[in-house]
Amino acid sequence: MKKKHLLVSVLWASSLQAVWATQPPHIVLIMCDDMGFSDLGCYGGEVRTPHIDYLAENGLRFSQFKNAGRSCPSRASLLTGRYQHGVGMGWMTAVDEHRPGYRGELSSNYPTVAEVLKANGYHTYMSGKWHVTLDDAFSKPNGSYPTERGFDKYYGCLSGGGSYYTPKPLYSSTTPITNLPDDYYYTTAITDSAVSFIHAHQASTPMFMYVAHYAPHRPLQAPKERVDACKERYRVGYDRLREQRFKHLQEAGLIESGHTLPVYQKEFGGKRPSWVDLTPEQQERWVTEMATFAAMIEVMDDGIGEIIQAIKEKGMLDNTLFLFLSDNGATNEGDLTTQLAADLSNTPYRSYKQWCFQGGTSAPLIVASGGDRFNLRKGEICHDLTHIIDIPVTCLELASVAYPQQFRGHNVSFPDGKSIFPLLNGGKIASRELYFEHQTSCAIISNGWKLVRNNGKQPWELINLLTDPFETNDLSAQYPRKVKALEKKWNLWAKQQSVFPFEYRPWGKRIQYYKQINP
Repeated sequence: MKKKHLLVSVLWASSLQAVWATQPPHIVLIMCDDMGFSDLGCYGGEVRTPHIDYLAENGLRFSQFKNAGRSCPSRASLLTGRYQHGVGMGWMTAVDEHRPGYRGELSSNYPTVAEVLKANGYHTYMSGKWHVTLDDAFSKPNGSYPTERGFDKYYGCLSGGGSYYTPKPLYSSTTPITNLPDDYYYTTAITDSAVSFIHAHQASTPMFMYVAHYAPHRPLQAPKERVDACKERYRVGYDRLREQRFKHLQEAGLIESGHTLPVYQKEFGGKRPSWVDLTPEQQERWVTEMATFAAMIEVMDDGIGEIIQAIKEKGMLDNTLFLFLSDNGATNEGDLTTQLAADLSNTPYRSYKQWCFQGGTSAPLIVASGGDRFNLRKGEICHDLTHIIDIPVTCLELASVAYPQQFRGHNVSFPDGKSIFPLLNGGKIASRELYFEHQTSCAIISNGWKLVRNNGKQPWELINLLTDPFETNDLSAQYPRKVKALEKKWNLWAKQQSVFPFEYRPWGKRIQYYKQINP
C-alpha cells in the first residue's frame, strides 16, 4: 500500500512539474526574526495572526523544521541551501576572521537562490533584513549587497536595523536612505515596499519575492495602541499561558499527546521562578514586554495580509506559493523578564536563540498555496525532519529550475539541502543527519538521536528524541558507544565545513582580536 501511494505521488509530482515548467509559479518567501515555536495562533499561541493562520489553513504546517540557531547563519543557509560555515557565515557579520568558515559575509563562490531563479527567467525582489554583508562594507557596495546577489530590487537594512523608527543602514537597491517620515515604522515599510514591487511586477512573468521581517527582534518597539490592545491577555502570567499553548499544540497535532509539559530549571540556574514568585512590578514588566512582542508580530501579520491581497489584485494568487518561517527561536538576551518571555515563546522546547537545543533551532514552517492548482495538503501537519538548508532547493524544484553545475567560472557542488517537494503532497524524503554549530554550541540529529552540548567546553548530552522530544533526559552515561559514534560523525562534518578551531572569546574581544591581526 505504501509503495502504491509513493508511486502515485511521484507520478502526480512529475505531471505537475511538467505544467509548472510551462507556467512557473510565483514564490513568496517570508521570514521573521527571533520568533518562538509557539507564538503564532496556528502554532498554539495567543498572538493574533489571522493572515498567517490563513496560510496554514491553505497549506502544510511542519512540526520538525530546524534552523541554524541565529540570524546570520540561518540567512546564509536560506539563501544558498548550504550549511552556514560552508559559505563563510559560521558566526556573524561583525568581523572578517579570515578563516574559511568565518568571513563575516556570504561567500561569492556559490549562487543564491535569487541568482539561480533570475538566470532562469524570474523577476526577483527583496524587502527587509539582509544581514549577510560584512559590517565594515556598509558604506558602499562591495559585491555582496542584495542587488549584487540576484535581486532585481531591494529595500531594507543590510544589518538588523537597530530601531524600528530609525533603522540603519537603510537602502533602496544600493542607494542609502537617510530621510524618513515622522510616522515611519520599519515593519510597515517592509510591507509597503513588498507591495509596491508586486504592483509594478508583470503578472505573466514568474516572481520570486523574499520578505525578511526584522520583527519581533529586539529592541521591542510597537505603536502604543497596538501594545495596549495586547496587554490584557498576558496578565494571567506565563505559567498559565505555557500550559494553554502546550494544550493547543497537542490538540492541533503539532506535538504528540501523552507528553507532560516540562519546566526547565537548569536554564535558570536551577530555580525558575513561578509567576506568583514575581513582584507586582516584575509582573507588569513582563506583561508589557510580551504585549509589545505580540504587537510587533501582529503588525507583521497585517502586512502579510496586504501582500496576499496585492497578489490577489494582480490575478496571481492561484499561481502563487507561500513559505513562512522564523530564523531561530526566541532570545533570552536581556534580563530575567526577557528570559521568562522567551521561555513562553519557545514552548515546549528547551533553551533559546544561539544555542543548539530545540528552543534555539526549532521554528514554524508553513508552505501554502493561493489556489488549488498545486494540490497541496491543506490544513495538515508534516512531522518529517526538515531544515532551513532545504528551502532554496525546494524553491528551485517548485520552479522547475535545475541547480547550475558552474557559477562564476568554476564548478559548484549541489547544495546540502534536500527538496521537501514530495512532502507537500503526501510523499516522503530520504532520512539524513542534520548538523548544528554556533559559538561552539553543537549538535547532530541522527535516526531519532540527538547529541548536543551547550558549548565546546562542556560534555555532550545524548537525547532520544523519539521518547524525549523536549531534551530533559541525558542518556550519555547509559549509551557511551552511541555518544562516541555520533561525536565522530559531528567532528567529521565540522572538519569538512571549516568549523574548527573553536573561538571562545566573548563578542567584543572576538571582534577586537580579529581586527588587530587582520587590519
